[in-house]
Amino acid sequence: MKNTGILLLIILINISCQKSDKKGAIAVNYPVTKKVDTVDDYFGNTVQDPYRWLEDDRSEETEKWVKDENAVTFGYLEKIPFRKDLKNRLEQLWNYEKLSTPFNEGGYTYFYKNDGLQNQYVLYRQKEGQEAEVFLDPNSFSEDGTTSLMGLSFTKDGSMAAYAISEGGSDWRKVIVMETENKTIVEDTLIDVKFSGLSWYKNQGLYYSSYDKPEGSELSAKTDQHKLYYHELGTPQSSDELIFGGVPDQKHRYVGASVTEDNKYLLVSAANSTAGNKLYLKDLTKPESKLITILDHEDSDTDLIENMGSKLYLVTNLDAPNKKIIAVDASDPSPENWKDIIPETEHVLSPDTGGGYFFAEYLVDAISKVFQYDYNGKLIREIKLPGLGNANGFGGKKEEKEFYFSFTNYNTPSSSYKFDVETGDYVPYWTPPIDFNPDDYESKQVFYSSKDGTKIPMIITHKKGLELNSKNPTILYGYGGFNISLSPSFSIANAVWMEQGGVYAVPNLRGGGEYGKKWHNAGIKTKKQNVFDDFIAAAEYLIENKYTSSENLAIRGGSNGGLLVGATMTQRPELMKVALPAVGVLDMLLYHTFTSGSVLHYYYGTS
Repeated sequence: MKNTGILLLIILINISCQKSDKKGAIAVNYPVTKKVDTVDDYFGNTVQDPYRWLEDDRSEETEKWVKDENAVTFGYLEKIPFRKDLKNRLEQLWNYEKLSTPFNEGGYTYFYKNDGLQNQYVLYRQKEGQEAEVFLDPNSFSEDGTTSLMGLSFTKDGSMAAYAISEGGSDWRKVIVMETENKTIVEDTLIDVKFSGLSWYKNQGLYYSSYDKPEGSELSAKTDQHKLYYHELGTPQSSDELIFGGVPDQKHRYVGASVTEDNKYLLVSAANSTAGNKLYLKDLTKPESKLITILDHEDSDTDLIENMGSKLYLVTNLDAPNKKIIAVDASDPSPENWKDIIPETEHVLSPDTGGGYFFAEYLVDAISKVFQYDYNGKLIREIKLPGLGNANGFGGKKEEKEFYFSFTNYNTPSSSYKFDVETGDYVPYWTPPIDFNPDDYESKQVFYSSKDGTKIPMIITHKKGLELNSKNPTILYGYGGFNISLSPSFSIANAVWMEQGGVYAVPNLRGGGEYGKKWHNAGIKTKKQNVFDDFIAAAEYLIENKYTSSENLAIRGGSNGGLLVGATMTQRPELMKVALPAVGVLDMLLYHTFTSGSVLHYYYGTS
């Protein structure tokens, strides 16, 4: 429900700003925030940091400041007369049954379901012809509802499952192992697991990753050496085998592992940032086998997508910025032996596997196109999607001849479809029963020029018949970072915004992954200003084309998008009326000294 709160805040602020001239502004009395005499020297330049004391998240003084600021915020919101009506409409529209794309495990079909306003989705399962039953209900994990489900992994036969939980929003996880048939817990909970996947080896044990537990605050203390462990079922966690990361030359900030579907190979990925990884291979059929190096550098993103015996299929952007699929034998998997199976194209590739085929999803101007290939790289068919938007879920186990995928866009709620691998046909499986008519709305993709002339795509969504009179309340949402692509997706909160006459605009900024590695690299470090320029130009386009005006424009982004909004409101404060830099990376001089912030150095640079 976090997004609901954010959109509600924007709507309230935007509308209240418009109405304040007629009815008078709501008085806001901010608490006094003390300043301290903290000064740092950066290469001969002195920089004051008067609010350094707020970095101590465990101090009573910081706690009091947060409570005082919250009191101001909610005191303001409570005085807005139409807040309740807007909140009621959000709840009404949100209160519908929501289902995830189903997946198959061990004779059951599993799916996540929310009856309406539940805080967390419940995991159900059912056998064909039988009633669905609850498998895991995260809403019942704790009395106060603050424990959440954060990861789930099944054995190949589906008889065992391991799931990770987070308590109070912490990045530190606990992992619980159960037998799926009777849902019984089989051993003691694994603790102190962080930034980890869970990968099973047969039904005997699983691989996971973590850091040494820090001294001091778990929320802010720096963690930077990730380690990979193997846990054998029935043994204490203290005896878990350290697989990778325990010696100086194996020090990396992120280490992950995956076991091939046939349990023959272990793939270990090691990285120091969110872009680029080393890759290692271990033959699990030989207990004493050593790790074989596939890649000893972090100049590419490379991962295993499939294997057929000793033949490995890797997806990589090494010498292929938009990614490709290659094949190589496990006996000598170095790059000089790679053979292209699905070559690089002008569009970014996001592949998956299922039923003995590759499913290659390409982003074409941020819109999904999906093609089916055999393992020799022969094109079987293009899959004609239900419309222009974002498709997900094309993939399953080798032996499955049917699986499910989802489709959505900015004005169409996510629906799922059952897909036949051999024919390429699909039928609707589930459509949400929502009180919202997509036919009343339209999305349009435009291309505008950034400051340096680069063409940037943007999708603008609103009610049909919108008058371009410069008066429409508009949210401009952006991210522009970490090779992440913003594809069309439906949001209840955005639906209510558009229902009220609002415009929702999403540009695909540089720094993202929409056009591959070059597009991403054009928005990092010394080129980061390109991202801000792209976003500013998007706002200018909306204003120039009379979608909105500065008085009616809100800009929004979170995390890296929070930095984007923070930079935009600093550089061009007159450009918008409302700015929401949610959980923004805003201290660009010290960000790398907190938690895992150091991993972002490749993207932002450091002081």
